Amino acid sequence: MPGSHSIAEMVLNNIERAIVGKREAVEKVLIAMVSHGHVLIEDVPGVGKTTLAKAFAQSIGCDFRRIQFTPDLLPNDIAGVSIYNQKNVRI
Repeated sequence: MPGSHSIAEMVLNNIERAIVGKREAVEKVLIAMVSHGHVLIEDVPGVGKTTLAKAFAQSIGCDFRRIQFTPDLLPNDIAGVSIYNQKNVRI
């Protein structure tokens, strides 16, 4: 069984098949993923942000979904909302 360093190197090499010349960014995303962190990737259009996220998901066997953020998007638009209904309360 390969060690954690070997697994990380395999993931990086696989991602670099889709993302060329951005090793530092790929390493930072991998570090965040391994440490159970979060990553917000901000940049100008057309530099490969979506491709990077999709390549990571495919490399580790996860699903990929994308949300296009706009200035009017609210957290409830993504996470949903719970509405309190007093009729459903049991005492």
